[in-house]
Amino acid sequence: MQRIPRLRWFLGLIAYPGFWLTCAQAHFVYEPAATTEWHSADIHGHKMFYAVRGTGPTLVFLHGGGDSGEHSFVRQLDVFSEHHHIVAPDQVGQGRTPDAPGPLTYTGMMEDTAQLLKQLKLHHVDVVGFSDGGILALMLAVRHPELVRRLVISGVNISPEGLRPEDLEDLRATDNPNPKTIDEKLAHLWLTSPTASELNVDLLATITQPVLVISGDRDAITLEHTLTIFHALPDADLCVLPGTDHSTFSGRSEWLNPIMSAFLARP
Repeated sequence: MQRIPRLRWFLGLIAYPGFWLTCAQAHFVYEPAATTEWHSADIHGHKMFYAVRGTGPTLVFLHGGGDSGEHSFVRQLDVFSEHHHIVAPDQVGQGRTPDAPGPLTYTGMMEDTAQLLKQLKLHHVDVVGFSDGGILALMLAVRHPELVRRLVISGVNISPEGLRPEDLEDLRATDNPNPKTIDEKLAHLWLTSPTASELNVDLLATITQPVLVISGDRDAITLEHTLTIFHALPDADLCVLPGTDHSTFSGRSEWLNPIMSAFLARP
């Protein structure tokens, strides 16, 4: 794919109204707004742990691969729990949720998440997904649209080819085709998934919910791939953060939190 001139890397910032003003004026003080409660549910034959805090409209946080909701969104939970009911599940083998036999798949984690939301009687909720969690968020919108109101995703790919070439080479060099540990399962997952049957541009075109697509200009996902996702979505906003790597939520929370708040509050 043709490389995009550097100047166009910042078009996403301009496309989101009020970005510069909001980023310049936002001052967040990260003080605990609510106590986190931990619960577990029996999901597809295994325990799934999830954090709950705050009151208000439900906001589901889906963490990055090998991480947890608590850690991926450490700079968001206090802020958004002031006005939202936060649900942050830990996917199988990650965070507080123990591993389960068999391979790790995006479809499996997505269906676990959907089942959890159904058990909690949550429908038409806002979903924030980082990296692997963003993949799950898109898949939820495709396969369980009744569960999702709108999406915020960052650092997301719809195929392994969206990763930087050097990262793909590293994964190929260390891949175990029969992974046993969660680290091996994650590495194999990133090298082989999402599959075309899980996500593709035609499936993205079926997502009618508003989506805020976020990327760092130095992200682990190539900008060309992010733009492919953005253009395939019928109702999407694009936000490309300058001087930012894959860790958008933790590294640029002073920019992203007000942008996310405005997007989620939009009529």
